Amino acid sequence: MEPSLHRLRLLRELERRGTVTAVAGALDYTVSAVSQQLALLEREAGTPLFERRGRRIGLTDAGLVLAGHAETILAAVEDAGHAMESARAGVGTTLTAGVWASVASTLLPAGIHVLARDHPGIEVRSRELAPEDTTGAVRDGSLDLAFVLDYSSYPMARVPELTRTPIAVESLHLVAPRGSIDAGEVSLRDLEGKPWVLAHPRSHFGRAVRIACREAGFEPHIRHEAGEQSTALALVAAGLGVTLASDLGLSTSPADVDVLPLSDALTRTVSIAYRERDDRRRPLHAFVEAFTEAALGLGLGAP
Repeated sequence: MEPSLHRLRLLRELERRGTVTAVAGALDYTVSAVSQQLALLEREAGTPLFERRGRRIGLTDAGLVLAGHAETILAAVEDAGHAMESARAGVGTTLTAGVWASVASTLLPAGIHVLARDHPGIEVRSRELAPEDTTGAVRDGSLDLAFVLDYSSYPMARVPELTRTPIAVESLHLVAPRGSIDAGEVSLRDLEGKPWVLAHPRSHFGRAVRIACREAGFEPHIRHEAGEQSTALALVAAGLGVTLASDLGLSTSPADVDVLPLSDALTRTVSIAYRERDDRRRPLHAFVEAFTEAALGLGLGAP
């Protein structure tokens, strides 16, 4: 039996994610392509690897055995690649980073500039994801590293397999329609009767703001639900409510809004996460150092 690494990777992802549809979505394949490759793997194995469990496909005992070996084989291949990367001292290395909109528009260009200056052999590719999805993509190897968030009102759960290095601390500010609030500084409690524009509570940001409002003694009245910060700011500029935005998020702030400081001192910490097993990869450390310097240059250095 000589299965391809590609098919072993699909088998590993099926064990992790549970459905062919989830595997296809995570790896940017069609469902039929994943199914065909898994069927070929089963023929190569010469024994059933999968079994129907209602509408889902589970692994047989043989499938579980092969999936365990697949994890070992793929890890060894990755380690070999990293060893060669270290031998080249970073020359020709490509890192894939998970970002979200406000990082992509501000911190990413600044950090890549610093990295290119100090380590011209390291190329960065980025993939935009929701902040809630970045750690999972790093853990399963889809990304080399990713930017992750912790809000002062709602810290993110730690993932044991990942190392996280803080690089920036942002303040959250009130964004209101121009001239709607006559004050130099406001508290969250002052906003109790206002209509809000806010992300869904399943999002990390939407949940963090709701928790902060509840701690201030009220439930925010969500008039408009918007996942993208730029969309929320546009709705505020149209006079449809208030929202909160971070320092990076304000880089695309429209003209017809007022940005006011909050006396509640809400903050969020931006960190870079990568797998602990990759800690010896020098390009990862070079990336962290470059983006730490870039964040400091933007006035957002972490303590």
